[in-house]
Amino acid sequence: MAATKKLVIKVTAGADAPERCSQAFTVAAVAAASGVEISLWLTGESAWFALPGRAAEFELPHAAPLPELISGIQSAGRITLCTQCAARRGIEEKDVLEDVRIAGAQVFVSEIMGDGVQALVY
Repeated sequence: MAATKKLVIKVTAGADAPERCSQAFTVAAVAAASGVEISLWLTGESAWFALPGRAAEFELPHAAPLPELISGIQSAGRITLCTQCAARRGIEEKDVLEDVRIAGAQVFVSEIMGDGVQALVY
């Protein structure tokens, strides 16, 4: 039996490093569109994109709009906001986009240790 194809991406950059941020979301969305199971982790400054409307504020020339990328990612995977990153920013479960979960390092480690999993950090 073939191993499941899963890609776990941890994005640490937000508006502070727009190219790195956009690359992470773009890779995740392209992988999702290709049939790869995606788990995108929002950490550091990317944590803000778990909030409604924040992705629409992000602009980078020649890059796909973040709300469209998020929609594509959610269609084939899951978006998780880091527990500590959320707490440091005062973000609670009730504040985040629909289908975004808040979870910690234990869940991240569990995901990246699975068979057939590839992990990237941006």
